Amino acid sequence: MTKISPQPRVRLSKLRDIGWELWDPIGLLSSGSIRSGKWDDEANRRFADEYDNYLISAASQLRRGIPGAQVVEYLVEIETQHMGLGESPSTRERGEAVVAAILADEKIWIWPDEQERFT
Repeated sequence: MTKISPQPRVRLSKLRDIGWELWDPIGLLSSGSIRSGKWDDEANRRFADEYDNYLISAASQLRRGIPGAQVVEYLVEIETQHMGLGESPSTRERGEAVVAAILADEKIWIWPDEQERFT
């Protein structure tokens, strides 16, 4: 019987760091917002998961080998169509920055130990 290797899990805190710093399409933590700081500040924790599903999907697509340009298109579509925000001059640039940061971050994935536990 062939044993299937466990898949890594995304390190959500790293992914949130990337998403909130480089993407934040709604502008919840932008410089012009009434909120400030980072996603994990006490005052911001109630909405820290706002972009999780989109970012996890983007990271998972990249992990499966989907080309970065296609994942950028996914993020653009989420922002312009799903969120209904329309395309701004920075929409594509922010999507590209997120994809580049996910691909560059070697610690974004958590691999199981010998007992297949994630720590």
